[in-house]
Amino acid sequence: MMNQIKKFVKEEKGQGMTEYGLILGVIAVGAVVAITAFGDAIVDKLEEVKTNIFGGSTTTGSNS
Repeated sequence: MMNQIKKFVKEEKGQGMTEYGLILGVIAVGAVVAITAFGDAIVDKLEEVKTNIFGGSTTTGSNS
């Protein structure tokens, strides 16, 4: 029984996947924080780009 516990403690096969999962989690949290913090500024900048491209027209995609 003790040998099985020692073998289990030394086992490292799942360690790499766990580390990748943790890194992915940190990146996801960082992305959510960034979008929350800069969301309004991003939307404003995209609206400015849209206005510059379409000249203030609110309709897109129609040729009438």
